[in-house]
Amino acid sequence: MFEALSGRLSGVFDRLRRRGSLSESDVAEALREVRVALLEADVALPVARDLIERVRARAVGQEVLRSVTPGQQVVKIVHDALVEALGGEGAVALNLDAPQPVPILLVGLQGSGKTTTAGKLALRLKEKERRKVLLASLDVQRPAAQLQLAQLAERAGVASLPVVPGQGPIAIAARALEAARREAFDVLILDTAGRLSIDTVLMEEVAAVRAATQPAETLLVVDAMTGQDAVNTASAFREAVAVSGIVLSRMDGDARGGAALSMRAVTGAPIKFVGVGEKLDALEDFHPERVAGRILGMGDIVGLVERAAETIDRDEAERLAAKMARGKFDLEDYASQLRQIGRMGSLSGILGMLPGVGKMKAQLSQANFDTAILKRQAAIIGSMTRAERRHPDIIKANRKRRIALGSGTTVPEVNRLLKQFGDVTTLMKRAQKLGEKGVMRHGLSALMPPGPPRRGF
Repeated sequence: MFEALSGRLSGVFDRLRRRGSLSESDVAEALREVRVALLEADVALPVARDLIERVRARAVGQEVLRSVTPGQQVVKIVHDALVEALGGEGAVALNLDAPQPVPILLVGLQGSGKTTTAGKLALRLKEKERRKVLLASLDVQRPAAQLQLAQLAERAGVASLPVVPGQGPIAIAARALEAARREAFDVLILDTAGRLSIDTVLMEEVAAVRAATQPAETLLVVDAMTGQDAVNTASAFREAVAVSGIVLSRMDGDARGGAALSMRAVTGAPIKFVGVGEKLDALEDFHPERVAGRILGMGDIVGLVERAAETIDRDEAERLAAKMARGKFDLEDYASQLRQIGRMGSLSGILGMLPGVGKMKAQLSQANFDTAILKRQAAIIGSMTRAERRHPDIIKANRKRRIALGSGTTVPEVNRLLKQFGDVTTLMKRAQKLGEKGVMRHGLSALMPPGPPRRGF
């Protein structure tokens, strides 16, 4: 998400930073390019126009044009304007301040990801909020919708309302509320039916369900990859059922990102969550300042640290660190590291959270640098014997062919893995030999292999 917009804006601001001073015409030219980039990213025209005018009003002042670093000042102003457009500083929390069971209503078009979002939200409330959650599907339009939600509930480890054939949405909602009260559930998540497009029947049904359940939250789930259509959908639902928050699904997709930038300004409802993958734990809080930073190539270090803290096994990480410090590191440990990295999500997504890495996105995508590689490497290591994992030096031609055949890979892939592992162990041995003071004194260059420097490094 945002790669195209981020790439265009980075080019504009790089040119500004290279100039020692700026004139009003320089700023005006840059803002014209920013406006085009926003419109190409599917940002609604009124939102793009308002954002540019806010930036222009702040950027042409004398304190900016005469600043020591005027280019960086303009970038800061654009960053602040993006944060305002996305909803201001900080995430907007889910409202659970209501008598239990707290009803949460999910609405949206068919195919927007409502049912999957219901499962993700249930898992989140169960694990992070320690809430007892009941899931109920009111979707009697789509075949097997209720069965799908029951399966998601089972995967999330929460309860789901038993299906009673022939009941309509209002009757199901009333039965769900009664069951939630009787069995002392903390939260009731109601997944409503959708349609392929906005129509009167859909809006009347959703409004009737909302009136019958009086939810603490009415969350609109929209597919971020649908661009301007997502904004139009949000506007229609906002007028019909007073949406209290928005969930953007498929934010990890290769989309232009304009929906996220337009949503708050067009609907007035805050974006509360974003779906960043297919797994049930792939639902994150929406932080406007972090998203703005990623759009401008500043990364999201805080988000990266939070993701690592949630997914990495601390005891396992400390055990591996101790083995690395002693120079005792084998392929079993390497496989453990691959699993820990894989749990954090796609490598391109992780790298996108690092400052300045956005410019490398094209090269990374061409190199297929993603979790698929980690899975293949894990399969290669899994096809080795314990002796081979602990003593990779014994792996010769015949063993390589057997490992490749057993893992569904090729001998060159096995060779690449062994070379990468050899580079890592060589690096650790040099670090161990130099010691902490030696590395600090000589820098990372002391760990690099000897030889003539390569171009570009």
